[in-house]
Amino acid sequence: MTAPLPESPLDRSESEIVLIVDDVPDNLAVLHDTLDESGYTVLVATDGESALQRAAQALPDIILLDAVMPGMDGFEVARRLKARAETGHIPIVFMTGLTETEHVVAAFRAGGVDYVNKPIRPQEVLARIVTHVQGARLARQARNALDAFGHATLAVRLGDGRVVWQTPLARKFLQDYLGCQDPQLPEELLDWVRAHRGLPAGPVAPTRTMLQGARRLVVALHQQTGDDEWLLVMREASDAAAIEGLTLALGLTLREAEVLYWVVKGKTNRDIGEILGASPATVKKHLEHVFGKLGVETRTAAASLAIGRVAQLGQG
Repeated sequence: MTAPLPESPLDRSESEIVLIVDDVPDNLAVLHDTLDESGYTVLVATDGESALQRAAQALPDIILLDAVMPGMDGFEVARRLKARAETGHIPIVFMTGLTETEHVVAAFRAGGVDYVNKPIRPQEVLARIVTHVQGARLARQARNALDAFGHATLAVRLGDGRVVWQTPLARKFLQDYLGCQDPQLPEELLDWVRAHRGLPAGPVAPTRTMLQGARRLVVALHQQTGDDEWLLVMREASDAAAIEGLTLALGLTLREAEVLYWVVKGKTNRDIGEILGASPATVKKHLEHVFGKLGVETRTAAASLAIGRVAQLGQG
């Protein structure tokens, strides 16, 4: 029953994957047989460490977690699962014989979405699984759909800055633009979220733009998804088409077109130098070449010549 996971990825097309975590073999056997007969792919773990390992490897659709186990208890397992971006979205249903209010509250605080009392009634567990797996599936489909259209999503917990869950595209954007390698939102972006979360709701979400050469990442603060959780939607935009258009239309070199493009955007020489990785003096020299080619003497005149072209390309 505790055989290692297969080396090849588990097939999710035919059934959902359920991870059962319990240190009592009889409990595992009853639930395993019931779920297997109902068409689920069932994985099991008998302690906290193996539960964390199996969850990270298999990314199950739902986890049935015993609250009281020797060593690492279920509450700690849940907290660790929720602290990891790759497993934080998985719904956890606690199984417990502890019915006192403080234990129920502890289960929800640790990240559980539901709980069932022991002794386990398999049909009750099945009903809970159906409900929570369906909800998780719809949420996953929505996140994947946003990824497919280039809109990456993540949910961040403002108290500690932990990324509760994120789509693969969101993870890539954070790595590319901010060098973020762990499920922790960078402080600069976290401060921005905290500063804008209290603004009155409006038709347009607050946005922040981060630049990387001709590429930019636009981060929008959308809505609150939990007591201390907020949803961010990110999309990547590129200025390459507009810059190429300026190059062809005005007879500029690529670097001259880049400098002119950012002049149109209202950037100073210092700003442009930071974007392009050049000194302000170098930017000034490129701008002098632009003035000569365009037959103008000021930034305003150069921008006026270019702005129509930028607008035509839909990049203004």
